Amino acid sequence: MSQADAAYAYLRALAAGLAACGVRDVCVCPGSRSTPVALALASQPALHAWMHLDERSAAYFALGVAKGSHRPVAVVCTSGTAVANLLPATVEAHHAGVPLLLLTADRPPEVRGWGAAQTIDQVKLFSGHVKWFADPGVPGGAEGAASLARRAVAVATAPFAGPVHINLPLREPLVPSVVDADPVVPSPAPLPHDAPELPPLPATERGIIIAGGMDAPAPAITELAAATGWPVLADPLSQLRCGPHHSSLVLDSYDACLRESGFASSMLPDIVVRFGAPPTSKALGEWARAARRQIVVDPGWRDPDLRAEVWPHDPNAVALALCAGARPVAGGYAARWQRADADARGVIAPGDGDHLTEMGIFPCLAEALPDGSALLAGNSMPVRDMDSFLPGMEKTLRVLSNRGANGIDGVVSTALGVAAVAPPAALVVGDISFYHDMNGLLAAKRYAPDLLIVVVQNDGGGIFSYLSQASLSQDTFEPLFGTPHGLDFAHAAALYGLPHRRVETWQDFRGAVTAWRAGGGTHMVEVPSDRARSLAEHRSVWAAAAEAVRACG
Repeated sequence: MSQADAAYAYLRALAAGLAACGVRDVCVCPGSRSTPVALALASQPALHAWMHLDERSAAYFALGVAKGSHRPVAVVCTSGTAVANLLPATVEAHHAGVPLLLLTADRPPEVRGWGAAQTIDQVKLFSGHVKWFADPGVPGGAEGAASLARRAVAVATAPFAGPVHINLPLREPLVPSVVDADPVVPSPAPLPHDAPELPPLPATERGIIIAGGMDAPAPAITELAAATGWPVLADPLSQLRCGPHHSSLVLDSYDACLRESGFASSMLPDIVVRFGAPPTSKALGEWARAARRQIVVDPGWRDPDLRAEVWPHDPNAVALALCAGARPVAGGYAARWQRADADARGVIAPGDGDHLTEMGIFPCLAEALPDGSALLAGNSMPVRDMDSFLPGMEKTLRVLSNRGANGIDGVVSTALGVAAVAPPAALVVGDISFYHDMNGLLAAKRYAPDLLIVVVQNDGGGIFSYLSQASLSQDTFEPLFGTPHGLDFAHAAALYGLPHRRVETWQDFRGAVTAWRAGGGTHMVEVPSDRARSLAEHRSVWAAAAEAVRACG
């Protein structure tokens, strides 16, 4: 058997092993050194190949597919700097617990370090940002490939999930003599992960449940709330704010409530139990730190304050286990939270006028999207506005954001990946973040997933108007932090053949959403916004909410 055919036999067995372990999607970037890897994966009938020209966008698209499908997704690229372009999405996947399989082609060991073209040191290139690294050597037959696939998928999907890197050194010739399909190899099912025995929760009325970011809903959390009588402060990314599990104890306006210092200090809890990732709300995070006792239920050990008792187990299983023996303690603590939450929501809900505001985008989309849709938010201001202004509801919405490392890059590609496997989807993204990932729009042109991209166009970095940098002089602030760009994104839409609409009123906005739902595919909507005016509007709403909370007693 020739060297090329022996390598191809190994890679076909690897592809079959991945498919047998539940992988269904692979994002492939073109390149010479990765030729046999791409051919092997494309020949496996159980795998769907998504072609991409830009490696960074491909990796973020894979991240979105993994989020939308709840399955591990593979990414293939050639050697050299192509591999380095996978780093941003790998970092996000590592911190967010998303299973990615990075299959990178490499030059054979004998030419590394000798100036060979398109060759860098790829060994452990991703260092601490992957759960496992494998460099199996130059393949010379199928032996060991299925085991490598099983281990890679098992490690990537085991709690806390994350990326795995398999580096594949390949010698020339790269094209095998015969390209054919491979049968699927059987694989054992993964073992279930059970929650351990846990101590009971204390009997107190002043308990708070924080539902942080989670990939899938944990309905047992609402059962725990009913069993204890404790309110659930539900981050939109918890998958508990919107859906049939929504109850009167699931609260959504805590951020506005806790901006009122009197209410916040009088409502300090005896215990906080947080499920999942830290909350988006800074006010909630700071308030929770003052609790006498904190428990964090998270297989990712996300406890940046280093103060909590961390239970690194499945949130739903733990919540279910804690329900046993839990009893509510009579008192008015939960009722006061419910009153304050309702009064704050009544103030911050968008009015009946037609003036477009950044604050109203998420409530408007939540009303317009069909049941079962995905709703994504970019980082910086959009995810914060989603946290503050997306109301709880019975409608099921899958709410997502790249909050692992909180970066603004790759957001468009992530949303396109989600929409490709779990349509329809809508993304709200700032103009700087959109600019960062315009290359990703090629996937919209090629695959036309059912995605609405709402670009908040305020000509710069709106988040900095809310931060301490805003106290600097305008001559310093604008070029360094405001960063106006002067771009007209209608040209980007035209380049990729996407319908585009710039809206000026809520009537225009709703019309654009209706047109997207009727036509399908990927549409762009630009919402113009003035940074100074938006800041004033936010402050006015928060002040009114604080007054309403004070008045409720």
